[in-house]
Amino acid sequence: MTRPTGLETHPDIMEMRAKYERASCSAGAQAIDGMTLLAGLYLAISPWVVGFNGNSRMAVNNLVVGLFLAALGLGFASAYGRTYGLTWLAPVLGVWTILSPWILRSATTGTIWNNVVTGVIILLLGLGAMAVGTRQMPMSRPGRDFR
Repeated sequence: MTRPTGLETHPDIMEMRAKYERASCSAGAQAIDGMTLLAGLYLAISPWVVGFNGNSRMAVNNLVVGLFLAALGLGFASAYGRTYGLTWLAPVLGVWTILSPWILRSATTGTIWNNVVTGVIILLLGLGAMAVGTRQMPMSRPGRDFR
């Protein structure tokens, strides 16, 4: 008979995941997760909405980053207790989205405005997603006082 050797069965890990799941059930957290998903989808389709004519590097960049962000948002919404460790990626993707027109040398008026505004929104949503996991939630484990 084999037993798990990792930390998956440690009571504190399970308690911490339960804490994050309770935190993610709040209306604010659900709104942040949903808006993160929508921001990712918008970033993915933005080259065709805004019309990045001749900027294939920016189009591919926005498509890949947007789909990755949408997948993160979906993960946060469906299993925050297991994906809370990835919340730091959302603000990083927001900063990348802001800087990418200049880094990829595809800076036109449309790409700059689109990516800066979308990147700021993604950055703020990412910081909000990170804040969800750091909020103090009451623990439901009997016999332990965390005050």
